[in-house]
Amino acid sequence: MKITTLTLLLLLCFSCKDRSQIAKTETQKTDNNKIVKPEFQSIIDSSDVKGSILIYDLNKDIYYSNDFEWSNKGNLPASTFKIANSIIGLETGVIENDSIIFKWDGEKKWLKNWEQDLILRDAFQFSCVHCYQEVARKVGSKKMNDYVSKLNYGNLKIDSTNIDKFWLEGESRISQMEQIDFLKRLYNFELPISKRTESIMRNIMLIEETDQYKISGKSGLSNNNGEYNGWFVGFVEFKNNTYLFATNLEPEKEFDINSFIEKRLDLTLLGLRKLNVLK
Repeated sequence: MKITTLTLLLLLCFSCKDRSQIAKTETQKTDNNKIVKPEFQSIIDSSDVKGSILIYDLNKDIYYSNDFEWSNKGNLPASTFKIANSIIGLETGVIENDSIIFKWDGEKKWLKNWEQDLILRDAFQFSCVHCYQEVARKVGSKKMNDYVSKLNYGNLKIDSTNIDKFWLEGESRISQMEQIDFLKRLYNFELPISKRTESIMRNIMLIEETDQYKISGKSGLSNNNGEYNGWFVGFVEFKNNTYLFATNLEPEKEFDINSFIEKRLDLTLLGLRKLNVLK
């Protein structure tokens, strides 16, 4: 009888320990409104890249990611800064309206799409670097710093020597969490900008619209001393909810640049499907 009682006590002890360990594991996976999604990591691992997919459920105020440490790490904003750059250009009057034409200087450019005159939406969608460098130079370092601070956008290092490249190289940084925060304030009409600017931004950021949803956003790619880093940030709107996303990826040592560029969007969409947001 003593042996049976001892055995039961030991079993009960181990059972409590197991339950405690399970609870501890669940606590590690769920931190307030942050939930780790191993499925996102599987997507990344199978794609020969490293990084983080971060998705935010606006209604539930919940963040989903495979790696919250990565999501809080700062990276060059690259062309995702075209969202803020467009806002600043419109607010300062450097970009007069959405019909403004960026004239092609006739010189060969990195992308064929840039070798033409472009209106604002096309310059944004084609990610025309020289178009937005022109905007930044006209805004100037002082006003650019003032507006970046006003918009509370990342941690950017801007002066007169780097005014047309601070988002592409150097010490400027923004994290995925900061990208989501900025996009959430833009989406909720909480930025200190005009209704006209908000309306224009909604138009130029729109990528795809169907009967079920609208996807808006911006990609970005930087090459800092041979280290590539890629972004896709934005939001997908449904009738009853909106999800904001910020994906940040880096390629493994051997990679194809064109394939890597496509993966920024593809992996984000896969992440949204894993959450049953997209079908």
